[in-house]
Amino acid sequence: MKRQIPLMIVMILGFLFVIHTFVPHKISADFYDWWQEWAKAISPFAVVLGVISLGMVHGTKISRKAPNWQYSLVTVLALVFTAASGFIWGRQEGTPYMWLFKNVQMPMSATMFSLLAFYIASAAYKAFRARSAEATVLLIAAIIVMLGQVPLGMQISRWIPDISTWILNVPNMAAKRAIMIGVGLGMVATSLKILLGIERTYLGGGD
Repeated sequence: MKRQIPLMIVMILGFLFVIHTFVPHKISADFYDWWQEWAKAISPFAVVLGVISLGMVHGTKISRKAPNWQYSLVTVLALVFTAASGFIWGRQEGTPYMWLFKNVQMPMSATMFSLLAFYIASAAYKAFRARSAEATVLLIAAIIVMLGQVPLGMQISRWIPDISTWILNVPNMAAKRAIMIGVGLGMVATSLKILLGIERTYLGGGD
């Protein structure tokens, strides 16, 4: 029963949300609004669950002195201090919480995105090497698009920005739409498998 009940809840709510999407009736709209209110009430418990999970994972690493356990200690201390500063002094401008957000969280986020740029550049270098006709076309198109986004492209030729715009609006858009259609079909297939009880791995097993 401990697996059948969650499965029934998922199936019933899933079909109710499908009905709400395709049947614009007042009853379905009221049900959706009611569910939204309950979701807001339940979301804090999800935060608590996440904090408990984080504490258990990193607490185990700290207690066992696992490799790089010092980083786990920093994570736990940062979590406790940040939460305490928010509860004690609030989140207004000039509080310790906002200082941590602006001087610690934002620089770390910027660092992560800057590292992501290097990974993208590395992947682009591997993808754009002209080892085949398709890779050569991709390389030429990428160069034209990049030149079309900067003033240098206009200085080289007035046709480069127009060609860049055409590449973005025609072949690139067609590829993006094909990818989105594939993603949409995959989402529909996965959703149907979950609603019909075929996919049950989210319950902790495949049976």
